[in-house]
Amino acid sequence: MTTTDQRPSAPTSPSGQLLRPPPPTWSQRLRNNRWLSFYTSPLLIALFLLAWKLYVEITDLSRFVLPPPEAVFTSFIEQITDPFVWQTHIWTTFYEVMMGLALAIVLGVGLGLLIGKSPLFDRIARPFIVATQVVPKVALVPLFILWLGFGPSSKVVMAALLAFFPLLINTSFGIRSVPGSMHDLMTTLKASRWERFWRADLPYTMPFILAGMELAVVQATIGAIVGEYLGGDKGLGRYAVNLQNGLQVDKLFGAILIMALFGFTLYSIVTGARRLLIPWHESVQPRRTP
Repeated sequence: MTTTDQRPSAPTSPSGQLLRPPPPTWSQRLRNNRWLSFYTSPLLIALFLLAWKLYVEITDLSRFVLPPPEAVFTSFIEQITDPFVWQTHIWTTFYEVMMGLALAIVLGVGLGLLIGKSPLFDRIARPFIVATQVVPKVALVPLFILWLGFGPSSKVVMAALLAFFPLLINTSFGIRSVPGSMHDLMTTLKASRWERFWRADLPYTMPFILAGMELAVVQATIGAIVGEYLGGDKGLGRYAVNLQNGLQVDKLFGAILIMALFGFTLYSIVTGARRLLIPWHESVQPRRTP
């Protein structure tokens, strides 16, 4: 009994020679370059700073309106190396964001699993959950300060409130996206509820939860800083208000840069955690063009 090779043969020319695939085009090489952002980001930043410098010099604006980039950079170096800024303001905001994010993860993921698993609970709870999101969050800050004071507690609640909804929606959508074939397999294996959750629900829902965390950490940072700005005694938001009241515009720009780097660092940490926790998922695999 003979067997035949079912593998597809390589394309050949009419003369019988093997045809090589065409070399990738310039756009394909550029799209597949993993280090592209490391080249383009410094270039775009340099162009932005050059345009900023030229605009200040040509229009001869006052330093109280728009300081030159070198003055902002000098103030930024002074601020980022000041232990008082780290211990009083950056650490306070970091604590509020982390505590708010942790609270949002517990409530958002927990309620998201219940909503995804129980359509009845979804219909009962969704109107109230949506109502908490359509109310302007800034209007709630005075109430949180009245109830919880000017300390970190009111900012933690504000951060958790903003980070809650992305985690809830992503988790509920993820738990509903588990394939029915996986449920049938768990039924065939006579798996318990815990085994169903650990082996089927959690692996399929984890990419959605981590995607929601990327949005949640940004929202938590915004909530904490806005809460500090409107009614805080310390933190990056309060620090910016103090600089504004003191007309220290160059340092105010430096504080804004610190806030941007603060949020970008937290977002990068969550993104890195996603790559470590779900390395098998398509969202963290490098894209390949055929």
